Amino acid sequence: MRQVNRSLTLRRMARHPGVLALVLLLVVVALPAMASAQTDEIQVYDAVIEPQGIFNVMWHNNFTPIGRRTPAYPGAIVPDDSWNGGVEWAYGLKTWWEQGLYFPIYTAYSTGRGGSIDGFKIRELFVRPHAADHKLFYGLNFEFSFNYSYWESRTVSGEIRPIVGAHLGKWTLIYNPIVDTDYTGGLGGLQYNPAGRIAFDLNPRWTVAAEEYDGFGAFHDFYGAHDQFHEVWAVMDHNSKIVDIEAGVGVGLTAGSDRLTLKLMLSRDLNKIPIRF
Repeated sequence: MRQVNRSLTLRRMARHPGVLALVLLLVVVALPAMASAQTDEIQVYDAVIEPQGIFNVMWHNNFTPIGRRTPAYPGAIVPDDSWNGGVEWAYGLKTWWEQGLYFPIYTAYSTGRGGSIDGFKIRELFVRPHAADHKLFYGLNFEFSFNYSYWESRTVSGEIRPIVGAHLGKWTLIYNPIVDTDYTGGLGGLQYNPAGRIAFDLNPRWTVAAEEYDGFGAFHDFYGAHDQFHEVWAVMDHNSKIVDIEAGVGVGLTAGSDRLTLKLMLSRDLNKIPIRF
């Protein structure tokens, strides 16, 4: 039997980002919906990735002082008065491809549980190269999550996150029409959980933004308006030589949302580490 040269196949796929993205899309779309208790990441993706050969670490922190007091499913972490997040490691493989790893995903505190390690996830992000330099930008992100039972109802789950946006002078408009899924059933269970952002650059170091995060439920059977998840956010970004900061305050608009959530993200580039393949 002829053996496949896997390293050669990877190199060929790396020269054709559309093929690689299509393969991952087929892998993820074979899956449907999940019930999620919390999230490690509250962020709208802007298609900007790490330069080739550069590592970055981002620390996500989310605190919900006034949240839902009923678990999303039996045994799930209760959002109210919980603090959770994750450490995100990112590496620029190509000008159009960034590899990411969230480890650990954690809960620092939750009512009745204390702290816990919740799982980890792998991310593959494909974008228009040098997105920040273009008026129109786009990308496609895939995430593959491995979860403890109290974090998500399924051990293995996934996300498909298209990215579309435009730079209009000091303004930036972004939309992430996110589709979440797990590894059971068919296409009918895919859930629609989009996010959007309108940002204004005050100067090269400071940006203010309005964001919205939504959860409509499965495409074939959206939740009633009362039970959908809808939060609007006021956000501030600050870039410096030491650390980049994103902080925000979110307010829920429906009974299916958390009333008040805070987020803080700290990120920094690490040393250049060349990887060839």
